[in-house]
Amino acid sequence: MDNRPIGVFDSGFGGLTVARALIDLLPGEELVYVGDTARYPYGSRRADEVRGFAVEIAEHLVAVEGVKMVVVACNTAASVALELLRSTCGVPVVGVVEPGLRAALGASVRGAVGVIGTVGTIASGSYQQAARELAPEVDLTCAACPGFVEFVERGETDSDQVHVLAERLLAPLVDARVDTVLLGCTHYPYLARTIGDVMGRDVLLVSSAEETAFDVRDVLESSGLRAEPSRHVEHRFLSSGDTEWFAEMGGRLLGPELDQARAVTFSSSGARSRNEEPTG
Repeated sequence: MDNRPIGVFDSGFGGLTVARALIDLLPGEELVYVGDTARYPYGSRRADEVRGFAVEIAEHLVAVEGVKMVVVACNTAASVALELLRSTCGVPVVGVVEPGLRAALGASVRGAVGVIGTVGTIASGSYQQAARELAPEVDLTCAACPGFVEFVERGETDSDQVHVLAERLLAPLVDARVDTVLLGCTHYPYLARTIGDVMGRDVLLVSSAEETAFDVRDVLESSGLRAEPSRHVEHRFLSSGDTEWFAEMGGRLLGPELDQARAVTFSSSGARSRNEEPTG
């Protein structure tokens, strides 16, 4: 048994979909979640810049928070930094790209799968490469959706503006007549109603959160890292930005587990948690 926490990070609130799935599937595991809201969104940033952010956060989770595993709950970061983190962290690292794609491939009836993500995720080619390895026969259509993350971070998930944007950005998937759409950004499940309206009721939307949680469980079990069952756990939430806003918005998105947040500061020399009272 290993009662150390699991580290989860994202550029902001999107990774809370993965955190929710982990809490529900693994109630005996404690989480430390980092939302890098001071530097979001990652999707429009250079790949080398995102890699630097990912390394900073992962190092903090391992060295300061003492986690036993790192979950990269950000598709952009996972697309450009996963292998680097696996070679440098010293603990198991799980991403969201391959688990999500496996789920979409398994759900598709005609093998016509769409993937939507940030500009950085789609430009990285990570989903295209994973599809070639997992199912080279699949008809994959990818579309970048700049602006979606910003709407979610502002709490505007069902406005007329986001609907108009979705109609424009999802047009390639509609034209390709995909039967399944993978929400290739952990922010996008919060826009599921809008995306579903645009794609139509016959198109299945797939999130990577649940499948990623299953992967985490499998790694914990195979590595002998599961925590003691039926123990009391306390999850910790850190934000590099406004902690009051993070606690308020994050609590609405995740649930009662996120009622307060602590500040964390990142720089080229490392990271530290500020010694201040949590806000919430």
